[in-house]
Amino acid sequence: MECRSGCGACCIAPSISSPIPGMPQGKPAGERCLHLSVEMLCALFGRPERPVVCGQFKADPEVCGNNQQEAIRLIGWWEHVTTVAC
Repeated sequence: MECRSGCGACCIAPSISSPIPGMPQGKPAGERCLHLSVEMLCALFGRPERPVVCGQFKADPEVCGNNQQEAIRLIGWWEHVTTVAC
């Protein structure tokens, strides 16, 4: 699956524990990343300071659903399930 243009759910729904420029403690789940543009694109895409975990994310129907709202809900669910299970 290709990422949906203008979605940005992966930059909002999950937590990111590694430091991000301007977010030295990472990003909490549900909080918009500082580097998500108004066009819902990552301003760090392709840059060395982009967190490794962001670069490793691959869009998938089980995670992204059919639209941005489903993606935020599903990624949020995965976030909760994996956090509670640990």
